[in-house]
Amino acid sequence: MLENQVKTVFLAIGSNLGNRLKYIELAKFKLQLNNIKIIRSSSNYESLSWPNPKNPKFINIVIKVETYLSPIKLLSICKKIENDLGRKRFKKNEPRTCDIDIIDYNQKNLIYKNFDLNLPHPEISKRNFVLLPLYEISKSWKHPKTRANIGEIISSLNIEDLRTIKQI
Repeated sequence: MLENQVKTVFLAIGSNLGNRLKYIELAKFKLQLNNIKIIRSSSNYESLSWPNPKNPKFINIVIKVETYLSPIKLLSICKKIENDLGRKRFKKNEPRTCDIDIIDYNQKNLIYKNFDLNLPHPEISKRNFVLLPLYEISKSWKHPKTRANIGEIISSLNIEDLRTIKQI
């Protein structure tokens, strides 16, 4: 019975190649075509590329969605959309047209080793480009593992990390 209930999920979408805003909007459109309902979308945030700040800057957003999809099916759709939008996978963290990460799946702690999927996203607490847009759309969000409030997590970031991102 629970499997058929709607899940609340937060996705991070980013792009640092080509028409970055267009790729983000196309990703949102394609998610909706796959029965993923967008409830809220953050503003666009521009940040340095990570881990190599010499690569082109990223534009990132976070969206709150509702879906009936399992984590694995959602991951599969996200990867297909990335590929459809021209993402090439040669090296980890290279510049890309589109990147879609599942940040939080229904406040669950889940690990799918065969699919390289850990939920919540293991690096969320270190990433200004996820935390600031997430805070914009969900000020009451808590980390599913640590139960830390998003405001507390943002406060723990290095001040330099906060200076390298701007809302656009």
